[in-house]
Amino acid sequence: MSGDTVVIMKEWELRPASVADVDAVAELRAVVLRADLERLGRYDDQRVRQRLRDGFAPAYTWVVEVGGTFAGCVALRPADDAHWLEHFYLSPQVQGGGIGTAVLRELLDRCDRDGTLVRLNVLQGSPARRLYERHGFVLTAEDPVDVFMVRAPTLAMSTYR
Repeated sequence: MSGDTVVIMKEWELRPASVADVDAVAELRAVVLRADLERLGRYDDQRVRQRLRDGFAPAYTWVVEVGGTFAGCVALRPADDAHWLEHFYLSPQVQGGGIGTAVLRELLDRCDRDGTLVRLNVLQGSPARRLYERHGFVLTAEDPVDVFMVRAPTLAMSTYR
């Protein structure tokens, strides 16, 4: 196997979020979204944190821990016709190591088993859009700031990825 590169993903887990997690999640949101929001001319140091605090719903949110330490979060909020994937942020120190893909796959597998459509929006120009497209999300609408995407439930995607 000479010449092959083996990437070992760090151990991670999802745990239910609590109200006490709101400050850590708001801080992470500010860090993760800063470059995209600045590029779009929409970064406001206070507003980026307050928008998270105003919409934080621990009942639908999980904290991503790597090695027992806070490393991110993700929410899956039920709505009329779908679940909304929201607040999916990973600490820059763990991005690119496969954890985001694994977390997303786990959540989508749950939705596939339930036959649930998943919707999300991502900032224009965000590299996260490629991750979502790889997992079957397709464009439904866009504006100068946001790209709206949807993914239909499918057993084949969850079984063979």
